[in-house]
Amino acid sequence: MPSDPLQWRVGLVGYGEVGRILAEDLRAKGVAVSAFDLKLAGEQAAPLREHAAAHGVALAGSHAALAREAGLIVSAVTASQAVPVAQACAPAVRPGAFFLDFNSASPGAKQRAAALIDAAGGRYVEGAVMTSIPPYRIRVPLLLGGASAAVLEPLVRLLGFDAKVASERLGVASATKMCRSVMIKGLEAMVIESFTAARAYGVEDAVIASLYETFPGIDWEKQGAYFFQRVVEHGRRRSEEVREVAQTVREIGLEPWSAGGTAERQAWVADLADAGLFGARDSKEFARSPDWRTEADRILARVKPKA
Repeated sequence: MPSDPLQWRVGLVGYGEVGRILAEDLRAKGVAVSAFDLKLAGEQAAPLREHAAAHGVALAGSHAALAREAGLIVSAVTASQAVPVAQACAPAVRPGAFFLDFNSASPGAKQRAAALIDAAGGRYVEGAVMTSIPPYRIRVPLLLGGASAAVLEPLVRLLGFDAKVASERLGVASATKMCRSVMIKGLEAMVIESFTAARAYGVEDAVIASLYETFPGIDWEKQGAYFFQRVVEHGRRRSEEVREVAQTVREIGLEPWSAGGTAERQAWVADLADAGLFGARDSKEFARSPDWRTEADRILARVKPKA
């Protein structure tokens, strides 16, 4: 592989929101980018192909085809697919190529994925994305972990990533991410439940006023709208992540009651979104209401007991 990472071909497994953002920013630096996504074989392929054509991204026909050409593979799929993607890429990974696992998976899942890549001659590095990607894009704070993390850090920084090594011990970075998500994803679920119930009882203004008094540093109206938007739009992916969060808690012998409930609430909202409760997913208005009350009223209209 070239010593200059700007001369690498970066292979993106997963061409969803995250993959497309990374592709745009890497291509802006002149980096060669390939991408593979299972959706390329389905009904949702057209917008992905259009995006790839607009940004000069080569589309691979399989995991193996992508891995054979890439000096750096970035896996950015749903949490449940972290290990299967490593398994699919491993037989074709180039000797010494890096495999950066962006997925929100448990330390145990990261360790299983690492064993597959390292045994095949690649260099596995776990990546823990520490906040929402869209505002930061490729500069999102990123923790790296594993035996090859210190080698990869300065190289991906040249590509534009805001990365730092958390530990050479695999699992530390992902544990940091997962434990944080107990709080962040849990707060999303609690706000949706609390605000929707408060709206039903007509006490939302009093509840929000009380929250402002207790936590004066948070704009609860704005935060509420943001939480509703993110869960409506990305609840399916979030629910899968929180199931990995629950597994992370379970791996240390603690029953994940909070994380388990959060996963169910996120998945429940995702089911409502898939059923069209919040409008068509391909419309500009989908999940873009500036007021959380709009979405809460839609939920209440669906769940309100019949008289």
